[in-house]
Amino acid sequence: MAEAIDIRELNVRIEQQSSFVTNLTHGMDQVIVGQKHLVDSLLIGLLSDGHILLEGVPGLAKTLAIKTLAELVDSDYNRIQFTPDLLPADVIGTMVYSQKDENFHVNKGPVFANFVLADEINRAPAKVQSALLEAMQEHQVTIGGETFKLPSPFLVMATQNPIEQEGTYQLPEAQVDRFMLKVIIDYPTLEEEKLIIRENIQGGLPTVKPVTTGQDILNAREVVRQVYIDEKIEQYIADIVFATRYPDRYGLKELGELITFGGSPRASINLAKAARAYAFIKRRGYVVPEDVRAVAHDVLRHRIGLSYEAEATNVTSEEIISKIINKVEVP
Repeated sequence: MAEAIDIRELNVRIEQQSSFVTNLTHGMDQVIVGQKHLVDSLLIGLLSDGHILLEGVPGLAKTLAIKTLAELVDSDYNRIQFTPDLLPADVIGTMVYSQKDENFHVNKGPVFANFVLADEINRAPAKVQSALLEAMQEHQVTIGGETFKLPSPFLVMATQNPIEQEGTYQLPEAQVDRFMLKVIIDYPTLEEEKLIIRENIQGGLPTVKPVTTGQDILNAREVVRQVYIDEKIEQYIADIVFATRYPDRYGLKELGELITFGGSPRASINLAKAARAYAFIKRRGYVVPEDVRAVAHDVLRHRIGLSYEAEATNVTSEEIISKIINKVEVP
């Protein structure tokens, strides 16, 4: 009974704390037509302190989305255009010699912002990618032997272009794993496209005003951490991830030769965190199986290694995840 009361109290707290979610969503809708899934994913990343890898063809408002979110949260925003000649110092910063006082000073790089857009991350060599991924993981940067904390909240949204792959440096699997979500963005519908044309030829996009602060986000994260996950839901999450590693244990023998490796423990942790954030967005103090299913594709699609057989028969990680979700028993 105490548990029921706790959840009731938590629901009240969530109702109070999550009012900004409506304002953020409304603000995003003013500027971005459609792309509901992208907006939800950005909110999940923001509320669970995770980073997002976006894949989509150019022109689908990826840059606009994170810029708008930064404006709505009244936070610093920096965009780094990744190119083959970029150096780690161009991302994290470097030591600069000052002739005036004959000393070295730290010149902080663009990674020192609340929202960082790493545009076309696969255009830069591994050394630069690693510099950014270390900052994402550790939330700190070392320049000239001195360590600097990154601001909080800190969200990296990296974009990848799935077309025109010449001259790109693919992110290694171990590094892709650092991203909480990998979100695939598709073209807008015909009606949305007409609306986009109308908005852009009528004199540009509407400007948005801040509706919340970074501190509100940090407070909301505390509440998200308290969202209740039942043992059965924990078991469900573990089963889904284990089914990516040992599909034959779950009656999915046919997937065995299609998968080279499954999700790491990071997949389980992120699946639980994302499900919590999704429950919070839906104004609930507890996680239900639907929350897990809603975020499973984004959390797992970049954590499953496909074999040559899978690639030869055009089987995608999407199809594998769907089969696993449909097969694993729902609590």
